[in-house]
Amino acid sequence: MTLIAYLFTIPYIYIISKHNLHILQQNFYNENNRYIKWGLKNIKEVINIYDVLILIVNILNIFIKNKYLILINIVYMILFIYKNNYLKKEQVKIPLKVTSRIKRLSITIIVLYLLSLIPSNFNIYYVFIINILITLNFLVIYLSNIINIPIEKYVFHYYKSKAIKKLKNMPHLEVIGITGSYGKTSSKNILNDILSVKYNVLPSPKNYNTQYGLIMTINNYLDKYNDYFIAEMGAFKRGRIKLLCDLVKPKYGILTIIGEAHLETFKSRENIQKGKFELIESLPKDGLGILNRDDSYQVNYKLKNNCPIIWIGIDNKEADIYASDIKIDKDGMNFNVHFKDKRVVNFKTKLLGKPNIYNILSGIAFGEYAKMSDEELQRGVSLIKPIEHRLEMKKFNNYTIIDDAYNSNPVGSSMALEVLSLMDGKKVVVTPGMIELGNDEYRQNYEFGSKISEVADLVILVGKKQTKPILEGLKDKNYPDNKIKIINDVKEAFTIIDNLKLQDAYILLENDLPDIFNERK
Repeated sequence: MTLIAYLFTIPYIYIISKHNLHILQQNFYNENNRYIKWGLKNIKEVINIYDVLILIVNILNIFIKNKYLILINIVYMILFIYKNNYLKKEQVKIPLKVTSRIKRLSITIIVLYLLSLIPSNFNIYYVFIINILITLNFLVIYLSNIINIPIEKYVFHYYKSKAIKKLKNMPHLEVIGITGSYGKTSSKNILNDILSVKYNVLPSPKNYNTQYGLIMTINNYLDKYNDYFIAEMGAFKRGRIKLLCDLVKPKYGILTIIGEAHLETFKSRENIQKGKFELIESLPKDGLGILNRDDSYQVNYKLKNNCPIIWIGIDNKEADIYASDIKIDKDGMNFNVHFKDKRVVNFKTKLLGKPNIYNILSGIAFGEYAKMSDEELQRGVSLIKPIEHRLEMKKFNNYTIIDDAYNSNPVGSSMALEVLSLMDGKKVVVTPGMIELGNDEYRQNYEFGSKISEVADLVILVGKKQTKPILEGLKDKNYPDNKIKIINDVKEAFTIIDNLKLQDAYILLENDLPDIFNERK
């Protein structure tokens, strides 16, 4: 009977382990204790009440000798079916990626559950032991991750050594590092599109901006024909950018905008500032840094190396390269660029928003440094492809979506509202708000709500708890209650919009939180 009980638990163990592995992966394998912190904030998700009830029944079963085993088996099958159906219906933006690391973790998890069989000898205590491990599956996954640390370190150092050796054998290759609080991926893609007019360029794919990501890029994608390697560099705390620089040895560096992203893990704005400047301070004397003169965090920083610097800007005309006469419409932007030698060149792009002007200016600055002509730069800018989920215009049914769903922040959200305000027709904002802003999170979301009230004809908030400060910001500006909708799943927003039969409307999707921030009904 206990062997049958074991077989009945296997499907349920599989599905809850897969779910918790997904949470672990989205929390960067517990970097900075993110997985544990998530668990403490979502204790009801970690400890399932039904598992606890079965545990109580199991305790009774020890004294009554197998009377409840059949009932327990039936309940586990019901739980499996329920959990499986629930997870299938759940909105998942980024599914679990079955990487080699996940496979190694899965083996460790299986071993831990099999070890639980040894003391039980399939006796009456077995189901009790296995039920404890099921109830504490979140911690079993955590323990498996800890057990695998030595293996992961070995794997990491093997591939890191391989990447370093490959870079040493490519002396002609020049590396450009890009970091900042916001706009790293956009800046990387824009620079790639501009330089590709003349050079063979490899940008790190997607958001591969960690050591693992850059190592994978070097080993799998870099080849002897590349002139430039553009390495996007992300970090949650000080010292991480320096580690990436030690790995890829950038000769050139671009800082986008320094803001309050990841303030919760950086602990202070000063730490963010110093952390981002680790890139510029790692550059050699014959390198080049490109900085933003409109960003006070960059202007006020005392640089600790003497590599050449090119300053770009829009508002500050003392910049070496600055933009003026910016015109924005639904088809893109048109603007003039002023160079240090007094020449003025006109550029056109399909992209939208002031942040993209800064990113284009950085690309133009480096392109000119790399001896590209004005015609080549103009062609490169005109060929820049719209960047996925970053003020990306999409026609859908009878309305236009302005997709700014990737990693919203205070600067980007303000710019997105500015773009929305320029559009003709009804304006709708769909947002779950901004996250990882530390103690400033409430204030920033409150101010975001205040700004939305000046632009939007309809506001759809995703997640009642998460969007509370936005709602208060709207109400304090006397925004009408009948123009505010609160939902739990962003897909519901399109049902609302379709039912309202909005014609020629513009829908701003501002931020799309990871699955770990989903609110339950």
